[in-house]
Amino acid sequence: MTADSTTPAQSHGAAQIEERASHWVQKKHFWGWTADDQVALDAWLAQSPAHRVAYLRLDAALNRSNRLAALKAPLSARAAPAKFRPYLSKLVAVFALVALIGGGISFLNPGPTIATYSTQVGARQTVALADGTHIEMNTNTRLRVALSKTERKVWLEKGEAYFQVTHNAKRPFTVYAGDKQVVDLGTKFLLRHEPGRLEVNLLEGQVEIGSEKNAKLGTTVLNPGDSAIVTANAVSVTRKTSRDIIEKLGWRRGVVTFDRTTLADAVTELNRYNRHKLIVTDPAAARITIGGTFDVNNVETFIDIAREDFGLKTQNRGDETVISK
Repeated sequence: MTADSTTPAQSHGAAQIEERASHWVQKKHFWGWTADDQVALDAWLAQSPAHRVAYLRLDAALNRSNRLAALKAPLSARAAPAKFRPYLSKLVAVFALVALIGGGISFLNPGPTIATYSTQVGARQTVALADGTHIEMNTNTRLRVALSKTERKVWLEKGEAYFQVTHNAKRPFTVYAGDKQVVDLGTKFLLRHEPGRLEVNLLEGQVEIGSEKNAKLGTTVLNPGDSAIVTANAVSVTRKTSRDIIEKLGWRRGVVTFDRTTLADAVTELNRYNRHKLIVTDPAAARITIGGTFDVNNVETFIDIAREDFGLKTQNRGDETVISK
C-alpha cells in the first residue's frame, strides 16, 4: 500500500480490529478463559494476518507491563488479589487505547514511501513516480526518492538525471544534491552532480536553487534557457540556446556531441559511459579540439578518428587505451 492509498474505510476497519484484539486480550488474562473461547480466538486470528498482528502486539504489551510490575513489587505483593483485577483490566484498556491511537495515526498519517534507484556505467533508466513525474537517469547515477502526502523529495547522490515534474504547489518537489537543493516551480530540468559541483540546466518552467546549510549561497531562480554551475559558495548562471541544452540531453538517445571540445575534455566525457578508459598522456594532444556526435558506448570510433584524422598514436593496454602524439 502506498502512502496515498489509505481510505477512511480502511482506517475504520483497522480501528475495529484493534478494538476486537483488545477484547480478546482482556478476556484471556482477566475474565476467565474456556476451551470455547480459545476456539473462537483461533478462528478470529485465522481470518486475517492483521488480526494476528494486532492481538500479538497488545498481548506482548500487557506481558511486558506485568513483568515490570512483578520486578518492582515486593514478593508478597506479586500475586494480585482478585479485588485489584478490575484495575488491571482498566490498565489493559489503556494499553489498547494507546495502541489504537498509534495505529490510527499510522493509517491516517503514513510515513513517506522511500525507494533507491541506480544505474551502472553505460546504462540508463527511466523512473516513473506515482504522481506522474518521470526521472531519466544517465550512466553511473544513484538517487533516492521519498514520497508522502505533503511533499516529494529526491536525493541525487551522484550522476546525472533529467526531471519532468508534475507540478503540485501543495506538494513541493525538491531535489537535494549534497548540501544544495533545487525546488521545482513547474519544471523540466537536467541535473548533473559531481564532487563539489552541481550543474543545472532548465528547459521549461522555473526552479529555485539554494542551500539549507549555507545561507551565503542565497537563492537563485532559473528561467528556461538558464544554465547554472553551483559550487560551495557561488552560483554562476549563463544563458544557453535551446540547441545547447538539447545537445546536453543527447545521452537520452545514447549520443554525446562535441563542439570545439578539447581532446582531454572529450575523453573525460566518454569515460563516464565506458569501463574501457581512454587516457591522453601528451599535453599537446590533450589541447587538440574535436567536434561531432559520437555513440557514448563506441570508443572504437573515437580511437579511429584520433588515429586517422589527427595522426595520433594509440596503444591498447587491457582496459585502457593511451592516446599520444
